[in-house]
Amino acid sequence: MIDTVQRLGIDYYFQDEIEQILQRQSIVFSNHGDRHNDLQEVALRFRLLRQQGYYVSPDVFNNFRNKEGKFKQNISGDINGLMSLYEASQLSIGGEDVLDEAGDFSVNLLSEYATHLADYDLAGLVKHLLLHPYRKSLSSARNFFHGNFQGNEYVWILDLKELANMDFKLVQSLHQKEIVQISKWWKELGLAKKLEFARDQPLKWYMWSMACFTDPSLSWQRIELTKPISFIYIIDDIFDTYGALDVLTLFTEAINRWDLGGIEQLPECMKICFKALNDITNEISNKVYKEHGYNPVHSLRKAWGSLCNAFLTEAKWFASGHLPKAEEYLKNGIVSSGVHVGLVHIFFLLGHGITSETVRLIDSNPPIVSSVATILRLWDDLGSAKDENQYGNDGSYIHYYMMEHQDVTAEDAQKHAMDKISDAWKRLNQECLSPNPFSASFTRASLNTARMVPLMYSYDDNQRLPRLEEYIKSLLFDNLPTQGVY
Repeated sequence: MIDTVQRLGIDYYFQDEIEQILQRQSIVFSNHGDRHNDLQEVALRFRLLRQQGYYVSPDVFNNFRNKEGKFKQNISGDINGLMSLYEASQLSIGGEDVLDEAGDFSVNLLSEYATHLADYDLAGLVKHLLLHPYRKSLSSARNFFHGNFQGNEYVWILDLKELANMDFKLVQSLHQKEIVQISKWWKELGLAKKLEFARDQPLKWYMWSMACFTDPSLSWQRIELTKPISFIYIIDDIFDTYGALDVLTLFTEAINRWDLGGIEQLPECMKICFKALNDITNEISNKVYKEHGYNPVHSLRKAWGSLCNAFLTEAKWFASGHLPKAEEYLKNGIVSSGVHVGLVHIFFLLGHGITSETVRLIDSNPPIVSSVATILRLWDDLGSAKDENQYGNDGSYIHYYMMEHQDVTAEDAQKHAMDKISDAWKRLNQECLSPNPFSASFTRASLNTARMVPLMYSYDDNQRLPRLEEYIKSLLFDNLPTQGVY
């Protein structure tokens, strides 16, 4: 039932009940292990507990392995068990060879089933699972309503679907109203006209906020988060497509000093951008102070300074013709991804667990942040097409890796990048386990940021984002308004 509630996207109604049930299950696990021989049940329990932050040893799968440590062939016909095992393998952390083997074992068999099953509905379900495992995907309730979900014969599932359908319509209406507010703010700000070279994509920017803050009660947080996200894109465009190096250096210095009095020698577009950034930073800081009793202005300004420093480093590389090593590029790219700026804002907008220690941690780009940033940077660089509005200076991990390793092919470099994304997911999984210095709400928002990445960076040959378009259609509009997305 917990799995169903989570997949329907209504788990925020039952957080206390879910925690109580899984806490009891965790105690049973720690005292007695899992002696069940039902692969689907063991793998599901393992996944649900890890998702909730409880560490469970992968040794629970030893019952399904032979003396050589390989998974037994007698489970190869258990399709439901294999799907559950594959889902569980997505929560692995570093050094868990058992879960890596579980993933390889299940994906090989499930790929065969997806191709050869006579039951087309089940084959479709398997294909969807392989492409969109729960851990690494955003749930789409509407797809769930129309999908082939095992267990429709149970009345309680039908009741939950009815609840989810009603909730979906209410939340959809709320999100549509928030988009109207964001569009109004963006139009009144006037940057789309004043900075003609910059992107004009308020709907796309809002989708980040909607993905991070899934609880309907976090409405003002979604609206406020969209504002700094828009400036991550705008400042990126300034560095990539507009400014000369000397001017970009002055702009970066001004951001680091946060000195409005020292911007007179900047071009008008940079003055406009900095003044608007100062306004929204102060407004958000004041709102956080009123809601949570802490003024985060120092942390927010510091994060913007770090972002511009990273952008400037990339601009200097391009201007000098310097080719950084792949890992040097990635280290800087983790900061220039903008993830740290976004998650710092998320941390303070949520206002949970703000202490001197957690503020120090969030300021330092901790592993829970840098792992998400690594996923985003590498996914961005793996994109088959560039963002259609970026014609400027941009690097690529793939490019620098191939320059550094002359004997590798493009396919080898892409596989290497995918392996690094997999490693980053393992680090993120580790950071989501208890004990965790950050709140559960912040951990969920960080996880959802990583889940959103493939939708935002999977460009097709027409330089469009079909997965993002489908996501927006399924959750917001029947007819997709491309204005504000491209």
